[in-house]
Amino acid sequence: MTASPDITFDLAQAPLRELNSALHKATGETNARLWRVINPNGRHALAAGVNAPVTIEVDGHVGYYCAGMNQQARVIVNGNAGVGVAENMMSGFVHVKGDASQAAGATAHGGMLVIDGNASARCGISMKGIDIVVKGSVGHMSAFMGQAGALIVFGDAGEALGDSLYEAKLFVRGSVKSLGADCIEKELRDEHRKLLQEKLEAAGLAGTVDIGEFKRYGSARQLYNFHIDNAGAY
Repeated sequence: MTASPDITFDLAQAPLRELNSALHKATGETNARLWRVINPNGRHALAAGVNAPVTIEVDGHVGYYCAGMNQQARVIVNGNAGVGVAENMMSGFVHVKGDASQAAGATAHGGMLVIDGNASARCGISMKGIDIVVKGSVGHMSAFMGQAGALIVFGDAGEALGDSLYEAKLFVRGSVKSLGADCIEKELRDEHRKLLQEKLEAAGLAGTVDIGEFKRYGSARQLYNFHIDNAGAY
């Protein structure tokens, strides 16, 4: 902690429902802006549905859908996260300092998700505007049906990266096991280097990697409209 919390909430002593209820009232009934949560012990839906400019620091591992539907809040997990961390996030910043399970950042419309470790399968599935930075590697079918936003991977990507991709931007520094349907490698031009720099600055990671080492992947735009020659790819 960089500062003393306004509120410390011990989930070994009080139920999760009480914590989430208090966080949902954060803009109305309390002026607390820095929350510390201890003893999370893998509980699901921790800090889900928050819509307030607060910082929530969780000391330990969390279960499914932590920070789901997040708006405005900064959520820091000092541990690992289960399925669907930051799922359907609209805005704000979520930082997982360990590994993340499947579907990290799924369907999210905005904000930024940073994962210090690895992310499992389907990271960024159906992403709609979120920016996801993974300092480790991602599993198979990451960015499946990704519509908007950016997925930046410092490590490797598993099978079927970007399958059925729309207009999400994918950058991978390591190897890619295979590309999904309609996903192709594209030239990394100056505007993409600039975009990468901006995203890494926003993630607090500027200067940690050589941007020139990334490869860019995007949609070939062959599946936008049905064509009989592409029937096997749908």
